[in-house]
Amino acid sequence: MKKIITTIAIATLAMNISFGQLGNLIKDAEKASSDVLKTTSSTGGSTQLSNEEVISGLRDALSVGTNNSSGLASKLDGYYKNPAIFIPFPPEAQKVKEKADAMGMQEQTDKFVMTLNRAAEEAAKDAAPVFINAIKGMSIGDGFAILKGADNAATQYLKDKTTAQLKEKFTPIVQAAIDRVELTKYWNPIITSYNKIPFIEKQNPDLTAYVTERAMQGLFKLIADEELKIRKDPVARVTDILKKVFGSLTK
Repeated sequence: MKKIITTIAIATLAMNISFGQLGNLIKDAEKASSDVLKTTSSTGGSTQLSNEEVISGLRDALSVGTNNSSGLASKLDGYYKNPAIFIPFPPEAQKVKEKADAMGMQEQTDKFVMTLNRAAEEAAKDAAPVFINAIKGMSIGDGFAILKGADNAATQYLKDKTTAQLKEKFTPIVQAAIDRVELTKYWNPIITSYNKIPFIEKQNPDLTAYVTERAMQGLFKLIADEELKIRKDPVARVTDILKKVFGSLTK
């Protein structure tokens, strides 16, 4: 950048360009250089990191993060014993839990909550391909803005751009998982007993929508954690493009 400005200054003196024009030339030079980022190769040479490479690195980071996150979440107790992504009793049906517990059904409500989390764990087994396809089709305009943004900037970008699409594709996966773990078998006795209480407002939350929303929130949380690792820990950069792109942040 210094060489560019020096060259412009010399040319200005030679052509008798005004200082105002010189300022404009410098601004143009700064803008032209903003779409590349200097990084150092293993041989010590200086190379240029293009926006396309940054975008490729961001997609790679999200793909790695998605695979790792799905693996963590789909394990037994991946949701149930992880406080960061644990799925509680549906908040809008909290009155149901309180009444059911008061009627001596706490064992059933506890079992239901565990099975809620089991459904999310089952769904997470099939989550990775859905996320990967969304990542491949995701259009990233300014890779540098995301790369140099917050530690979860790529994950947040994925969430903002693909949540509606992911929800549509993830919902049937969650429904299948709910069927596999027989969630309604644990829910039906609770809600049936509750709705028999005189003068009570009937409740019937959409369990598929609830598990889908909370399962996706949990996966995005884990993906953000994986992104942070890639940004901060060189060991987590398992591909060449990750090493090149995210290694530039520590130069």
